[in-house]
Amino acid sequence: MNAVDRRADPARVKFLVLVGALLAAKIAIAALLPLFGDEAFYWQESTHPGWAYSDLPAATAWLAWLGTAIGGDTLLGLRWPFLAMGTAVPFLVVAVARRELGEAAGWRAGTVAALLPLAATLGVLALPDVPLTFAALLCLDAASRLLRRVGAAACIELACGLVLGGLTHYRFALVVAAGALALLASRDGRAALRDARVWAAVAVGALAWLPLAWWNLAHGDAGLRFQLVDRHPWRFHLSGAWFPLVQLVCVTPLLLVALLGALREAWRERARAGAALVLVAGGLPIAAYGVLGFFADAERVSFHWTLPGWLALAVFAPPVLARWPRPWRIATQALAAAGTLLACAYLVAALAPGLRARLAGTSAYPDNFAGWGEVAAAVDARLAQMPDDTRVVADNFMLGAQLGFARGRGDVPVLDHPLNHKHGRAPQLALWGLTETDLSTRDAPVLLVVEDSARPAKQRLEAYRGLCDVAGGLRSPEVLNVDGGRKRFLLFALPPTAPGTAGAGCVLPAIAWIDAPAADAEVSGGFAVAGWAFKDGAGVARVEVTLDGATVADAAYGRPAPWVAEYWKVSEDPAHPAVGFDARLDAAALPAGRHRLGIVVHGRDGSREPWPTQWVRVVHE
Repeated sequence: MNAVDRRADPARVKFLVLVGALLAAKIAIAALLPLFGDEAFYWQESTHPGWAYSDLPAATAWLAWLGTAIGGDTLLGLRWPFLAMGTAVPFLVVAVARRELGEAAGWRAGTVAALLPLAATLGVLALPDVPLTFAALLCLDAASRLLRRVGAAACIELACGLVLGGLTHYRFALVVAAGALALLASRDGRAALRDARVWAAVAVGALAWLPLAWWNLAHGDAGLRFQLVDRHPWRFHLSGAWFPLVQLVCVTPLLLVALLGALREAWRERARAGAALVLVAGGLPIAAYGVLGFFADAERVSFHWTLPGWLALAVFAPPVLARWPRPWRIATQALAAAGTLLACAYLVAALAPGLRARLAGTSAYPDNFAGWGEVAAAVDARLAQMPDDTRVVADNFMLGAQLGFARGRGDVPVLDHPLNHKHGRAPQLALWGLTETDLSTRDAPVLLVVEDSARPAKQRLEAYRGLCDVAGGLRSPEVLNVDGGRKRFLLFALPPTAPGTAGAGCVLPAIAWIDAPAADAEVSGGFAVAGWAFKDGAGVARVEVTLDGATVADAAYGRPAPWVAEYWKVSEDPAHPAVGFDARLDAAALPAGRHRLGIVVHGRDGSREPWPTQWVRVVHE
């Protein structure tokens, strides 16, 4: 074994052990973690085969179809193709780095790529970023090969990457632009572009965009407008200033410094075609998204968009790290490993109800993973009490897709909800014929499932009135609070109606609030609980106060609260302004620590509606 081989062998073993450990962890998490909201919709798309959809091209849905066709409609069945692609990504970094820097550096670059927290967890979720990143790295590897020699294998790899990327996401256009500039930036790249076989691969890749172009032409550019116009303000805002800090957290600080050093290394070596390739393929997307952050959509998550750029820069990270003192190299790897463990721990918290509930009062709450199993079970239990021909209708696309996945059918209809438009899914639902606009006349029972927490509290009363109009009348719902009500669902059982039958009247869900004590407040001795509650169409009979789920008091209801009617101007509860309540609890008998304080609103129609709870901290002086 020569010296190079001796250096490469430990690096290779370390890389393979790391990737193997990550794969084992990812498989375990993927098999248990509830579907992310968008994952469920991609599964629903897979049950309606097409070449393109209103939100994205077809590749993500096709991969979901492949996964469930082989693995069944299970969590791991859906996700295994994405796990395979996510696991392959570090190996592509190794391939490029070995070609550019040698055997040992190649395996070290792969280790750097695998330690990136975003890359380490890539593939756990069945999301388009997985095939997009895989396609970007395929193109990078193919371009690296083409710089040395134009051959059939490299051209085929390039064509495969371009086709997969074009069928995955609009954002792949930036990868294509970066790759084209990278090839044009060097003499070897320009030489490769003079070969007809390269242009044949590019032509094949260009064909992958045709289904998306055709879909947009046929549907008034709805998808293009959503991705490039509707979701972006396109005016300067300071939210983009968070970009460096977010990347610092996602990449981990020392690894970020190393990758920026790799960018500088590629700049210094830019006379070499491979270095110029990494410089542009890595630097351009990161810089572009950094600038776009000041003008583009600030509401949706976008921190992961830069991952292909960081992975490209990982190719030139080994020589940078080699110049650092050994303690700093160890610290870099340890900090990156800690970031990866933290990312995995967050996913574990999302799948563990006890851990997830502890996050319910924080901004770290995994909202998009929470409540789906619980609401599916509640729907099944309610359906068991209803006639066999009962239809399930959800109020938004995400809930509809989650219920569809749980029930093994992709045709759960949904109402015309703001979330459908916000996420670009409304046109697709309409094309499938799954948008319900009128349930007032129905020849079979309907179970209407509403994700109450999907709307801001201030919009809910108007939303309830809209539901009553759509349903032709409402009665009080069954309420499901998950994680103390951070996720809240309402189940309305609607009996059949006949044409010309008058509506059943509007009994709306209760609206309530606890004014005192404030959330997370410290209480001791005797303390007051005060707030307000009203219920249009039925009125409030009484308000029950709970602590840790147990009833501890009946509040005095009917206190003056004139500000409530002033705020909720359209409320028609005749009890206004006497809709306040208060009670007094004794904290002395309670163990010190955090407790969940809640209320249950009892309507005059016999309904019982628990309201979301809040934490209070009992202290003994």
